Amino acid sequence: MSELHKFLFEGLPVRGCIVRLTDAWTEILQRRASNNETGAYPAAVSRMLGEMAAAGVLMQSNIKFNGALVLQIFGDGPVKVAVAEVQSDLSLRVTAKVMGDVADDASLSQLVNVNNQGRCAITLDPREKLPGQQPYQGVVPLFGDQREKLEKLSDVLQHYMLQSEQLDTTLVLAADDKVAAGLLIQRMPLEGEGNLAGTQRANEDEIGVNEDYNRIATLAASLKREELLSLDVDTVLRRLFWQEPVQRLEHSTPRFACSCSRERVMQMIRGLGVEEAESILSEREDIEVGCDFCGRQYRFDAVDAAQIFMSRNDQPPGSATVQ
Repeated sequence: MSELHKFLFEGLPVRGCIVRLTDAWTEILQRRASNNETGAYPAAVSRMLGEMAAAGVLMQSNIKFNGALVLQIFGDGPVKVAVAEVQSDLSLRVTAKVMGDVADDASLSQLVNVNNQGRCAITLDPREKLPGQQPYQGVVPLFGDQREKLEKLSDVLQHYMLQSEQLDTTLVLAADDKVAAGLLIQRMPLEGEGNLAGTQRANEDEIGVNEDYNRIATLAASLKREELLSLDVDTVLRRLFWQEPVQRLEHSTPRFACSCSRERVMQMIRGLGVEEAESILSEREDIEVGCDFCGRQYRFDAVDAAQIFMSRNDQPPGSATVQ
């Protein structure tokens, strides 16, 4: 089963987590492959989405956010948008809109950043919003400080974490057609004792210079793609950090889940308006909407569409038949 494990380095300002998506990831790929409208993802797109899924789970588990963490990449390549959504219970789903041919060995920039216009957005959408509260979103480009194209999703997200949280982060990501996996190492902020004492130090949080973090990050970065995909969690941690004081914490089980529903699709159709719905029905027998995440198909005939646009008081009693 898919698994996520969290750990600390005792006495050091460093934490980590490692994820292996197995059954959750293969279900996502199987659902896409069985969709007659789209077919399977190209291999390069599948690898990118797998890395996004693993990264989304790592980031969601690290912040313990009560809501959805949505990781999006969009740009000017054949992949117009790619999305990984992870809920607070670590249920996840992913999708991508692909237009045109994609080579099996296509790089990140060839997929979404051909003209260096690609962007990565991370949105935190609270489950229970306060009045007037909007989701938080941070956006970074898919290039580095010298406008060089970044070819690893891990580099993009490390740059994002440093900008948004001012915390050093090391990410190792990998995916194939069976496993999507990731390792995250992060320096934790200091306790702020200088602030409590009325004094402050330059670079209070030791950004980029904490020796313990730098040592552990170097070990983590040595993990090869093949090792991350093929080795179990215990073996990875033992090989990398056998000389470090690793304290294992709780583990969780990520899973695939989709939040689409017939009611949500009805709201979408209602948003199109009566004229647009009638125009579609004049050309075909029903309005058909497919979920990009799970592949489920929703169909609404003329009677269904009429009920969507009726006021609630005018609607007939609901049928006991399960849709």
